[in-house]
Parts: sequence; C-alpha cells; structure tokens
Amino acid sequence: MKQEMMTIVNQIQLAPHIYELTLKGALTAEMSVPGQFLHIRIPSADLLMRRPISIHEIDHNRQTCKIIYRVEGQGTAQMAELTTGTLDVLGPLGHGFEFEHLVKGQQALIVGGGIGIPPLYELSKQLVAKGIQVTHLFGFATKEVMYHLDKFSQLGKTLVATDDGSFGEKGLISVLFDQVTPPDSVFSCGNNGLLKSVESYFTHTEVQLSLEARMACGIGACYACVCPKVADPQKSVKVCDEGPVFQAGMVQL
Repeated sequence: MKQEMMTIVNQIQLAPHIYELTLKGALTAEMSVPGQFLHIRIPSADLLMRRPISIHEIDHNRQTCKIIYRVEGQGTAQMAELTTGTLDVLGPLGHGFEFEHLVKGQQALIVGGGIGIPPLYELSKQLVAKGIQVTHLFGFATKEVMYHLDKFSQLGKTLVATDDGSFGEKGLISVLFDQVTPPDSVFSCGNNGLLKSVESYFTHTEVQLSLEARMACGIGACYACVCPKVADPQKSVKVCDEGPVFQAGMVQL
C-alpha cells in the first residue's frame, strides 16, 4: 500500500451517472491483483473521508489505471467534474481474486451486476492471458445504463439480463445461470442479492465473491465494514482488509 498524487489523464461518461476516470502514476506498479481497490480523497475541504473505488483496468506500460464509479453523493458528484489535475490516491488495498490454481483450457464464469462489473474486466483480461476460457454473465437495470459490453465480448462470451427486458433476457441475472456449462471456477461481484443467488446456485464448484460495503478507513483500522462469519456469527471479518473478495460460504451475505 502506497500513497501518491496521481495525474488525471481523462474522464468520460459511460452511461447516466456512470463515469470512467483514467489516472497515471508510479502507483500503478503496485497494482497487479484484480479485485483490489483504491481509496481516493476528493479535493474538497468539506469532504474528509476517502472514497473506495475498485480498479477496472491496469496498464503497466503506460503507468495508467482506470476506475469506474457511479455518482451517488456529493463526493462522487464533485469527482465527476474533474478533467485535469491530480487526485490523492491510497492503494492498492484489499484482498483480490485468486486464480493461480486454474490452468490453461479450464473454464471460468464471471458474474457481475451494475456497478459491480468494473473490477471484473481486469480479472477477465488476466484469466484470458493465462489461457482460461471465460464467460461473462452481466445484469443491468435497463439497456440505458449498460457499458463496456464490447470490451468484455472481445475476451469471451457475454450474456446479459436486464430488469425491464430492454436488452438480453428479461429478469434478474439468475435467469442466465442455466445457459452456461458448469465452470471450473466462478467469480462474482455485485450487491448481496446477486451474490446470494450465485452462492446458492453454483454449489458444486469453487466460487469467489467480491462484496460491496461502506468503508471508512479502508485499511482495517476502524471496523466500519465488518461482516459476520458463517461458521461463527459472533466473529466477523473486515471487508476492506480481509476482503472484499471471499470464498463462498465464508461470510453472511
């Protein structure tokens, strides 16, 4: 974990309220594990708390990384206005996805919903580079808020479900589960409802889940993002430090 004033390269709007920000700096040399996140300070005296945002893509050659976020409050609204300058970035933080056990030719299923999809791109890219065949299942509220399907489709088969049926299958992402062959591993990121559906359906294979949680310090010091363990509910894990990625069945969703 390091801290750097990273340079803002550019920012684009992908969909209503969803933005992609490209940052440049030496800190990218520390980024290698998909599923980790950056803790970003908004340049405003009124906003002291950092914002945790997952890493979408890493380019070591250009010393850049990309993050994708949804505008939900004052902090992200201010960040969406930035086009030049620098940002105070701490990271990379958290425990990411593990796939060292997978070998060339095996099958990986990648399942994401809404703003939980961004960290899955770097994961998919690294899996493909390792010779793993990937299939993506994505869920969106509506066609209007979809983004980067072309990028994911270049890496592997990509199926989509929308709540209103405006694109792909109509319904929750679980309507896509029976359309894929049993994979060797499943990787998922999204809200608890999505993660629960993945955990309950894919019971005969390894499943890794990336949790969404409100964070404060981002380094495991404040216990603001704890989650009870399944084996012992009296004990808990810290999503920012021990997660955000956990093996299915480890934590209560």
